[in-house]
Amino acid sequence: MVRRPVAWVVAVVLLAEALGIAALNWFLGVVVDRQDMSLAGLDPDKMALSSKLGGVLFGLYFALCALVAVLVAVRDRAPAGFGRVLLISVAVVHGLLGAFAWGLVGWPAFLSMVGVLALIVLLLMTYDRQEGPARPVAVDQPGAGGGPGGGPAPDPAPEPQDDVPPAPVTPPAPTTP
Repeated sequence: MVRRPVAWVVAVVLLAEALGIAALNWFLGVVVDRQDMSLAGLDPDKMALSSKLGGVLFGLYFALCALVAVLVAVRDRAPAGFGRVLLISVAVVHGLLGAFAWGLVGWPAFLSMVGVLALIVLLLMTYDRQEGPARPVAVDQPGAGGGPGGGPAPDPAPEPQDDVPPAPVTPPAPTTP
């Protein structure tokens, strides 16, 4: 199937983005630190530190999302709970980054963000849970009822009669003459 390879590709792309975002913000922090200029009275050391810290935190967020994608690929099961929320949130982040990239950088950056967004959505949709009908338990199985140790046998369901119409779900609405 296509599910596992998509999960692996998403994991690799998110890990590459995590490293890229962390490195870019670290570089920007170093540039701000070396310029020794203030922006509207802000301390350059605090700006450099916040850029580095923000890059590391954002990189860790992407790395955590990549870990969720790796777990999905290894287990070959749909992400559940917190992992699903992380993948949905990283999809939203890529949508927003794509919108900003269109206006600030141009269409190639927009297309790359939308491509990653499409991969994440494909990962979430290929593992979409499809609940099938519950498998009926046979009465003659041990422990299913009616046998030794299974308790009393369940009452059989009444058979439908063909000559009686089923009762309406809602009463008919009154009509005006």
